[in-house]
Amino acid sequence: MSPTALTPVRPALSTQQRFSLDQLAQLSGYSGRTIRYFIAEGLVDRPEGEKRGAHYQARHLEQLQQLRAWAAAGHSHEAMRALRQGLPAAAVQAPAPAQEAWTRLSLAPGVELHLQPERCGIPPAALPALLPRLQALLAQAASAH
Repeated sequence: MSPTALTPVRPALSTQQRFSLDQLAQLSGYSGRTIRYFIAEGLVDRPEGEKRGAHYQARHLEQLQQLRAWAAAGHSHEAMRALRQGLPAAAVQAPAPAQEAWTRLSLAPGVELHLQPERCGIPPAALPALLPRLQALLAQAASAH
């Protein structure tokens, strides 16, 4: 089998070519529902015409292809909207980082130790033995003053 037989060939699109929503969905790989959502969110231009006369053009397909590329690059819809307006994606506030799991050990009144056992190399099973040793160090330091 030749390499060209493995790759689907799409016909060159004319800028004047018109597509129905179903045709645009087939060409873009997005469902019609998703395309309508993108339009409602301002990520894709509204179709030309109205109701049954509504149609899409090559620019709509290009916009959907661009959205797919931005999504693959990890951009949120908010960032895509900014990019579409010509703003840098960095203009959109980055989402808060995922929550990190921390272990809190209360060593003495007013003294706590916060650690991530996996990151600092202490096995979680070793924490119960660590607590009295740290408390003893604190007691020594307090008695030295």
